[in-house]
Amino acid sequence: MNDSANPLTRMADAGETIARLARLDACAVSDALDAMGLPGAALGLTALAAPRRIAGRAVTVDLIDDAPGATHAGRHLGTAAVDASGPGDVIVVAHRGRTHVAGWGGVLSAGAKRNGVEGVVVHGACRDVDEARELDLPLYATRGVPVTARGRVVERAWNVPVDIADVPVYPGDLVIADASGVVFVPAAHADEVLATAEAIAAKERAMVQRVRAGHPMAAVMSTDYETMLDREGAC
Repeated sequence: MNDSANPLTRMADAGETIARLARLDACAVSDALDAMGLPGAALGLTALAAPRRIAGRAVTVDLIDDAPGATHAGRHLGTAAVDASGPGDVIVVAHRGRTHVAGWGGVLSAGAKRNGVEGVVVHGACRDVDEARELDLPLYATRGVPVTARGRVVERAWNVPVDIADVPVYPGDLVIADASGVVFVPAAHADEVLATAEAIAAKERAMVQRVRAGHPMAAVMSTDYETMLDREGAC
């Protein structure tokens, strides 16, 4: 058996990938995706609870309106994803931008915290935000709302491709979120995106060192900065 076929090797590789992602920030990753011509930044989402950086693999949940004839999972939304998730996972809820009803709540937050989930991202509103804060569970969403999902929204499926603020997200894609926003990285491009983001972050650290050393801002942020995302300049 070669190393790539060994489950333990794959787990170690996945852990190192997430560790590399966690050492970056959302801006550097977004810049790397820009340099590669890939979408990634999910606009309009912000930290509502435990506002710290999170990084991990996407475990997706797709929600639809609870309408007559709607095909749905037949269980409360998000429960299967919570039960299947743990450290290294970020639960990503495709609530399709709804802000009049919650797509996530306090009992789900308790389950996610119990299982060691890195955090939760909801494209739309969520509720029981105070409970997520008390649990110290990072929760990124569009806004808080007190209105229950019961009788209004149901889970169509979980661990399926979804759309988050016009960004396609597949199960296992990478997620990073911090005070600047939420960014998704296609798993198929993870190594190249991370390498590009690491190079960008290194260049910016060097620039900050020049600022601290007293160099004029115009010299630090020269033409090189404007072209930093060019394909040849980003790597």
